[in-house]
Amino acid sequence: MAKSKRTNFFWVSYSDLMTSLFFIMLVLYVVTFSVLKIELFSAQTKAVKLEKIEEIQQALNSLDKAYFEFDQENKRYKLKTDVKFHSSSDKITDIAIDKRIEILNAGKDLYSKLQKMIEKNPKVDYLLVIEGNTQRSYYSNIWNYETMPNVGYRLSYKRALALFNYWKSNGVDFRKLGNQCEVILAGSGYFGQSRDTENEENNRRFTIQITSKVGKLIDSK
Repeated sequence: MAKSKRTNFFWVSYSDLMTSLFFIMLVLYVVTFSVLKIELFSAQTKAVKLEKIEEIQQALNSLDKAYFEFDQENKRYKLKTDVKFHSSSDKITDIAIDKRIEILNAGKDLYSKLQKMIEKNPKVDYLLVIEGNTQRSYYSNIWNYETMPNVGYRLSYKRALALFNYWKSNGVDFRKLGNQCEVILAGSGYFGQSRDTENEENNRRFTIQITSKVGKLIDSK
């Protein structure tokens, strides 16, 4: 009789143990399945966002190559039109009329591309930087950038502003693109990264930088 009770107690305990193990395994399965499902969804979402970022980059790459070229070293777009201001000048009229027409067409092409990208990708912002440059000059055994760097900053900024106002006065106003296109006018003075180190006269010009700010796209769920 005592042996029978011990046997019954063993099987009851064994049954409870198996039941407990079953529920533990069930919980682990549910947790594991949920984690894997979340990770799979996250991976799929990242893949879609990466595809969107690549699509945006391809759109930027489609800028008219008659007006723009990509600076591989500095990873930025530059106006291909050979424009030069007169020395110490910020007057847009220094530039020949045919070159000014090319610059205007470049602005129209850039505006059109940005407008289409904004309409297609409402969660992506863009940064447009118009950067003026200034030529380094050597007088009396000393470089101008060493003695009066602020002059270069002011002059290069005025050149960037001259381009912005020229575009705006001809109907190409990037501010109309709204908050999704931030426009920055910059003067790099004698120290811009896109400088022509072989021919200083080529630095009496400006550089156009256009990049996508994908923060909202990356942060979106």
